[in-house]
Amino acid sequence: MSRHTKTPSSVLPLGALAAGLGLSLLGAPASAQTDPSATTDTAAQQTLPAVTVKARRPVTSEAVDSYQTTTSTIGKGKQALRDIPQSVTVVTEKLIDDRNLDTLKEALKNTAGITFLAAEGGEEDIRLRGFSLAGTGDIFVDGMRDPAFYERDTFNLDRLEVLRGSASMLFGRGSTGGAVNQVNKSPYLMNAHEVSTTLGKFNYGRVVGDFNFKLNDEAAVRFGAMYTKADNNGAGSSIDKSGVSAAIRWGIGTADEFQVSLYHLDNRNGMNYGMPWIRSTTPSTAADNTLIRSFDPSAYYGLDSDYNHGSATLFTATHTHRFSPLTELRTAIRQGSYTRDQRASTVRFCTTSTANPDCPATAPDQTTLNGSTLLTRGNQVKIQNMEVLMAQSDLSTKFHALGFRHELITGVDYAAEQKKVYSALTAVTKPRTTVDAGSGGWVDEASRTLGQANAYESTAYGLYAQNLVQIAPAWKLLAGVRFDRLKGDYTVYTAATGAVEGTYDQTISEWSRRFGVLFQPTPYQSYHLSYGTSFNTSGDTYSYAGNASARERAANTPPESSENIELGAKLDWAEGRYTTRLALFHAVKKNERNTDATSVTDGNSYLLSAQRHSTGFEVDLAGKITPAWEIYGSYTWIPDAQVDKTASANSFGNREGDRPGLIPVHSGTVWTTYQLHPQWRVGGGINFRSSQAPADITNPQSGTWKAPGFHTIDLMAEYVINSQFTVKANLTNLENTLYADSLYRGHYIPGPGRNFQVELVAKF
Repeated sequence: MSRHTKTPSSVLPLGALAAGLGLSLLGAPASAQTDPSATTDTAAQQTLPAVTVKARRPVTSEAVDSYQTTTSTIGKGKQALRDIPQSVTVVTEKLIDDRNLDTLKEALKNTAGITFLAAEGGEEDIRLRGFSLAGTGDIFVDGMRDPAFYERDTFNLDRLEVLRGSASMLFGRGSTGGAVNQVNKSPYLMNAHEVSTTLGKFNYGRVVGDFNFKLNDEAAVRFGAMYTKADNNGAGSSIDKSGVSAAIRWGIGTADEFQVSLYHLDNRNGMNYGMPWIRSTTPSTAADNTLIRSFDPSAYYGLDSDYNHGSATLFTATHTHRFSPLTELRTAIRQGSYTRDQRASTVRFCTTSTANPDCPATAPDQTTLNGSTLLTRGNQVKIQNMEVLMAQSDLSTKFHALGFRHELITGVDYAAEQKKVYSALTAVTKPRTTVDAGSGGWVDEASRTLGQANAYESTAYGLYAQNLVQIAPAWKLLAGVRFDRLKGDYTVYTAATGAVEGTYDQTISEWSRRFGVLFQPTPYQSYHLSYGTSFNTSGDTYSYAGNASARERAANTPPESSENIELGAKLDWAEGRYTTRLALFHAVKKNERNTDATSVTDGNSYLLSAQRHSTGFEVDLAGKITPAWEIYGSYTWIPDAQVDKTASANSFGNREGDRPGLIPVHSGTVWTTYQLHPQWRVGGGINFRSSQAPADITNPQSGTWKAPGFHTIDLMAEYVINSQFTVKANLTNLENTLYADSLYRGHYIPGPGRNFQVELVAKF
């Protein structure tokens, strides 16, 4: 049976070695090759000296060894970052390890311009350039949508890619701000294993294993495992989670390459839903808000029985067929199952009501708050299951036609998503507490009864094509278009009886466009000007909010549309040793959904009448300034962000002319390390955000108010014991800064306080 022929790219090193040996033999003396009387001694004298070949570890990407990368897979297929006319920030595995980042949220804090909304359901809505990433609709795993709400871990990440600006041409329905792609680790052709053990404050313990086995010259298998447990994550939530991953890859370097992988993450964590804001009653200081006194950020005020349980199971199969070194077809299929069971306490100041007649009439301000201030603990339950089936096929090719060089990427994708949401039929009565008393108490939910509240099913198809044309030695033009068709069906039930309250359906057909101009005068310079569109449906959160009439209107509301314009540059320095990325951007959501408060029908009619924009500047830096000094930085400045239109002065967004919430003027991070000695490396960095308002908080009655700006300082020291063992220590939030990490109109979730952890890494 004939075997697949290796592609030229995979056999080049062996071919070069063979050619070198052949030339050496051709250069041997003629007598040694042609004289049959040549003696054994003479032959021995002509024997070539032994050749020792040393090969560096074949890694899956640059992400293992550096903060700098030159390629990305977020733009459909593997592309050079310099050929993507849109800003991309990459958080590499090395940066994740050095900064000791074990969740997606912590990793995203290393990309500027990102903020977090602490939404009503306990989920965290990510904002990029001031625009929502459509709940979780713009989070991807290896280029495929990862739509469910769960606390994502980094144990299996090779890198994290953040595409800024419109992404609908690549992925279909999506946000104005961009997209986040998690790239998983993949098997490679070498036996290499690593186990890391981390211990820290709050009885923190984490063990992560990564095991890669070479099966033969064309196949490998990789296993990963993680277990983490802690009394507190530094921000009021306990941790108890585990994860496993397994992938087998064969046909590596041949015309047909396959990979099958399984990923499972199980969270049994605590749930800190957040703390109420304390606002000044003095108009002149209304913008100077104080968080709940100056307590340890790890303080918690919910019940001991609160929890946030969830799981994610992904089965993925991929096939790459290489027609030639310049043309390949990649097809992927994924089945995903997600569960979520959250029970949280909505902590609020106790004010006079039928249930609490002994409480003060008004909430305390900075002057009246004290240790005996009463807090109530309400119910926030979120129970849901989700199933997804996805498939996509992408063809990439490079060719010459009509006198120009083309790089064509085209593809199709399919997604079927089902989500079921349940309600707890019996409300739980929770005891009150005080500021000084903090958390405590237990409510047994073993006998709780659930009823289905709603169900959402959708089927989506997409077809796209993009061409990058080299029209001159230094100039390239990019044009792309995509068509999407989505059909969603939403059913609302009476949870107690299972009776159907209403059914709603929505069908969307939408085009997305992307254009760009690239100027690349040298291999180290790339400048771009780009334009892209995106769209969001009213079902992006897998439900239609409001009463029956409002849901009907939402289902029949066309998508929102957005536009992004960006002027940027990617510049490599010191012969490519480090890279800077610069960008000026202007993003507009030009027909934003808005609630018409003047509606005489129900007050919840949806209009595409609102508009908002953000304009700013970004800069990233990654790489080695010197062989010993490595740096990573990301900064965003958004001086101009405004609500341009609203349906009324009391619409669900801000007032016309206001700066929208969750858009700090300044945000960013800087991290740097220095190799003091072959065995010693030290590092440090800072994360910062200027003041920002919670979303949906500004209205004529309450005035404008903001969460204070903040910065946190982190330190790291690493000691290499030998080639197998390394010890690393991380001190995060050195100053124990109290800050609002995720914001909502009624509460904030604090960021983690000071923490210290020590990690032992074993490689074998």
